[in-house]
Amino acid sequence: MNETYVDHPLTGVARIHLNRPEARNALNQAVREQLAEHFSVLGVDPEVRCILLTGGDQVFAAGADIRDMAERGAIDMLLRQTQRLWAAIAECPKPVIAAVNGFALGGGCELAMHADLIVAGRSARFGQPEIRVGIMPGAGGTQRLTRAVGKFQAMRMLLTGLPVSADEALRMGLASEVVEDDQVQARALELATQIAGMPPLAVMQIKEVLLAGQDASLDTALMLERKAFQLLFDSADQKEGMRAFLEKRQPVYSGN
Repeated sequence: MNETYVDHPLTGVARIHLNRPEARNALNQAVREQLAEHFSVLGVDPEVRCILLTGGDQVFAAGADIRDMAERGAIDMLLRQTQRLWAAIAECPKPVIAAVNGFALGGGCELAMHADLIVAGRSARFGQPEIRVGIMPGAGGTQRLTRAVGKFQAMRMLLTGLPVSADEALRMGLASEVVEDDQVQARALELATQIAGMPPLAVMQIKEVLLAGQDASLDTALMLERKAFQLLFDSADQKEGMRAFLEKRQPVYSGN
């Protein structure tokens, strides 16, 4: 059985499923490798305009596979080069929506934070409990979490290992929306479909500039924004979008 799989429910949207229900979708090496492959392939597929990442109804992903890590040494962990696998997700040029039901803990929370939007079910729980097994986050949990919620909330989660509810995650800035549990997939797919209908070049430029600008000075970030804004005026989709607006019709975007 594949531990992850991909389907295309609608034109322009690809959905990646975590599929280890017997292990609560724990992220072992095989899962990480499959995720990296999926994101690398979908990231350059011209038919894909948005990626939806989802787990199960009860668990999004319950963290790293502790059984796979308990007796390993530092050199073992270094040689895994897992940062290369996570980079395939972080560097994906297409927008990514995480649909989170149930627990998103440890590596599962880090995986959700690699997305661009997070739609959470009311009973979802987010946490970085690594400290409770003698380690710390190793796939962005200290850095992405701090950038999302700020130092004081991040420290509380990281130093206690305690999870937060979906509503608290929304207030903190760790989720985009919270909906009822049975509406998570539908709402995430609705957002993905809306984004897939937008001009792809503009979508990718917005994502690239927003992420690059986070760690740049304001002047540098504004320069990146300005250059990308100007560049889009050479796209066919800019002409189509503005003509459609003036002609009071729906635009048809080609990605050119």
